[in-house]
Amino acid sequence: MEFRYQDPYPIQKDDTVYKKLTSDYVKVEQLGDREILTIDPKGLELLAEEAMADVSFMLRSSHLESLRKIIDDPEATDNDRFVAYNLLQNAAVAAEGALPSCQDTGTAIVMGKKGENVYTGVDDGEYLSRGIYNTYQKRNLRYSQIVPLSMFEEKNSGSNLPAQIDIYAKKGNSYEFLFLTKGGGSANKTFLYQKTKSLLNEKSLEAFVKERISDLGTAACPPYHLALVIGGTSAEANLAAVKKASAKYYDHLPTEGNEAGQAFRDLEWEAKVQKICQESAIGAQFGGKYLTHDVRVIRLPRHAASCPVGMGVSCSADRNIKARINSEGIFLEQLEQDPKRFLPATPPHLEEAVEIDLNKPMPEILAELSKYPIKTRLKLNGTLIVARDIAHAKIKELLDAGKPMPEYFKNHPIYYAGPAKTPEGMASGSFGPTTAGRMDVYVDEFQSHGGSMVMLAKGNRTADVTNACHQYGGFYLGSIGGPAAILAKDNILSVEVVDFPELGMEAVRKIEVKDFPAFIITDDKGNDFFANLAH
Repeated sequence: MEFRYQDPYPIQKDDTVYKKLTSDYVKVEQLGDREILTIDPKGLELLAEEAMADVSFMLRSSHLESLRKIIDDPEATDNDRFVAYNLLQNAAVAAEGALPSCQDTGTAIVMGKKGENVYTGVDDGEYLSRGIYNTYQKRNLRYSQIVPLSMFEEKNSGSNLPAQIDIYAKKGNSYEFLFLTKGGGSANKTFLYQKTKSLLNEKSLEAFVKERISDLGTAACPPYHLALVIGGTSAEANLAAVKKASAKYYDHLPTEGNEAGQAFRDLEWEAKVQKICQESAIGAQFGGKYLTHDVRVIRLPRHAASCPVGMGVSCSADRNIKARINSEGIFLEQLEQDPKRFLPATPPHLEEAVEIDLNKPMPEILAELSKYPIKTRLKLNGTLIVARDIAHAKIKELLDAGKPMPEYFKNHPIYYAGPAKTPEGMASGSFGPTTAGRMDVYVDEFQSHGGSMVMLAKGNRTADVTNACHQYGGFYLGSIGGPAAILAKDNILSVEVVDFPELGMEAVRKIEVKDFPAFIITDDKGNDFFANLAH
């Protein structure tokens, strides 16, 4: 066979709408017979700063259109419409520029393709990191990066650095970028399965997909943009393709393979997987049709003895933005500046929610919740205690040392969350729920001491939580994952640090809430909404 080189990912076009940031920082210089695009490193800093700002507060128009379609779909459930409407409202609040769309403002990720005739004269990663640093310092974003000082000792970096920066070489004299901010909940729903040739038939692949969709759950804030990648020259190549496909970076790949091994989209399997997601009835967090907005299925070449399969999502905080630098200047993808135009004239009709007074003694709160079945929609009013991973570990250390559990953990419901910075003049920064499942290991022990009797977070949980709630009379309430900005603006009245202030965003806080939306997911009778769906 003759030598043949194949671009592994032959993207056929780019229909992205870009806005021009500036003509500064770039010039074309002649070097022999080559034109060199010389970029002042300050241009990289500017681009990264603007990209991280835009993507933290705005979304793509296509993503918002997908949310509106849910509201207009007669087959959507009330729960689907309720979530979609809240997410559109949240987008409108975030676009004002004070409250980011999600409290988890994410790991900053930059993928660059640098032309051979592009010259900067510096370590590009340093200047891209400077731009990222600037945005996280200046805007109301959260520092989520934890750096290790030893194998077991860690601390918050205080800047949201380090970022993940991957730069590749390409032909030409332009520089192309994909910027992402990836929250922990979404990143944790990236899966790698090492399979074999036996998967590659209609029956086996369909059965595999049906089983794996249940792994997704709702912890990463659906509706999702789901990516499924089959094959890859390595596990790393597979998962890199998953991330880019979920960001719509590979939308314009070919739709058929060739003998040289080009990557391609399989449109038939995209439709099949989308149907499987719809028929799962998991829906947009609390039951329905819209676990996913859409699906991308990418097929890659593989080693004969290996078949990596990767699955991942871009969540309701669909924070992806493209950019480019060429001889004409520095350009950034235009995101939607007016999300309000996607909101319907009137909110979708919903049954009235049950109001729960959180300022009553805990036994009375539990007795009130016990009157209602799972899936009941609630409005919470009163005091919540906010505590997440490190705070839970600290309280377990107290119990292990024979010390009593803090009274605030017994007297109030526990909200698993960690806020972004508070804008000036507001009561709270963006403050949506974090993934409940990370705290599952603590529930039985804490409830046995009278704490965590009512928990509020997002996503499905293990049977251990269901069993503990049944044994001790507790409840797990599901909060909508995604609308962190609107929760801060409309539902959180005050925030006060009450313990472990040195933990930063992971400190224990007391917050006062008004009409805070939630659903009963796990009750005191052994019922669990997500377990019922699985059966």
